[in-house]
Amino acid sequence: MKRRNFIHMSALGAGSSLLAAGSAFGATEPPSTNSQLDRLTSRVADVVPISLEERKARVAKAQELMARNGFAAIVLDSGTTMNYFTAMTWGQSERPMVAVIPAKGEVSYICPKFEEDRLEEMLATGTKLGDKIYPWEEDESPYEQIKKAILDSGAQSGKIGMEERVRFFIADGVRKVATNFEIVSADPVTIPCRIIKSKAEIALMQIATDYTIEAMKFGFAALKDGESPSLFSSAVAQAHQKMGARHAFALANSGPASAFPHGSSQPQILKKGDVVLVDCGALVQGYNSDISRTIVFGAEPTARQLEIWNLEKEAQAAGFKAAQLGAPLEAVDAAARKVITDAGFGPDYKLPGLPHRTGHGIGMDGHEWGNAVRGNKQVLEPGMCFSIEPNISIVGEFGVRHEDCVYMTANGPVWFSQPSPSITQPFA
Repeated sequence: MKRRNFIHMSALGAGSSLLAAGSAFGATEPPSTNSQLDRLTSRVADVVPISLEERKARVAKAQELMARNGFAAIVLDSGTTMNYFTAMTWGQSERPMVAVIPAKGEVSYICPKFEEDRLEEMLATGTKLGDKIYPWEEDESPYEQIKKAILDSGAQSGKIGMEERVRFFIADGVRKVATNFEIVSADPVTIPCRIIKSKAEIALMQIATDYTIEAMKFGFAALKDGESPSLFSSAVAQAHQKMGARHAFALANSGPASAFPHGSSQPQILKKGDVVLVDCGALVQGYNSDISRTIVFGAEPTARQLEIWNLEKEAQAAGFKAAQLGAPLEAVDAAARKVITDAGFGPDYKLPGLPHRTGHGIGMDGHEWGNAVRGNKQVLEPGMCFSIEPNISIVGEFGVRHEDCVYMTANGPVWFSQPSPSITQPFA
């Protein structure tokens, strides 16, 4: 398909392109971004939040894992994992506010006394798990209250697991007062819970992905010759907001800067014939999308650009093929990397070539456990979600990355977003 014609392809489906028909990513003047933005509508009504019943099931699974591993309780600092189990969102400060999940009993919270009314107000909505509060005054120890919550659950000794993002001063404070307990990592409890996604979680990630695809099309239409590629980023942010998603990020790098996987700090001015590499994500009900696309702006691709783009596509397909149930995650990286090294790049992480892992886990955090990287023997199971994004970086020329995420089913991997069909068609 000729580049000057391909924009007739679906941008929002047949007959509703966000990109200008007849344009070639900037070959002609696109319609105003305001008119294109008006075509996007909020889809908030389509979103089904994680239910309270599912959160209770998550806690039950955690307690089963605690019993199996000799844990008395786990402690969750404010952040993603607290939200995962309880739906509670709370900003971090020097004053600890934590959740405690005991091996037996109900979830409890330890918070500053002057915040107790606010916490009670939040719990009264009925959408959050747990209602027992252990407040501490400004001149009292929050760590004593954490110990009390665990003792009140009936535990007198055992392991207290600290979720990986619990800040050191909190873990250390508990260690000093809870001398009958062993302070350890909560990874054996929290990771097995979070790494396996439910149908409800996958559905939210699919919606986030769908939003981001539409936002990226809007972003591509905003690119202009002689302007900064950051026009793409601001347009994607606008589109995410219009559709009701929480914008996470939108990176756009052109020309030699595209060879840096996470971009360059140097000023960039877009010109026709430049490779443009973009990377975008959004959140829906706390669940992430993550997609990268590589195009050539405003001109037919050169033979070199086409060769590397197609090699990258082959590497991504090899990674997908290797993502089979029972296989280790490192197999995904090995398969994708082999395509690139067999073509004369690398080896290993050397440039020009693939300088990083082939993929990362994804869920409530943009990067989670489940990395497709050499040495990761984690066996693939249904419910795991991760990116497949081999990257070919040729410093001084350009870079190409295709990034799409998959979720594992009983029948193998399924794409959240279909890979780019061709260099002139970034979206299926």
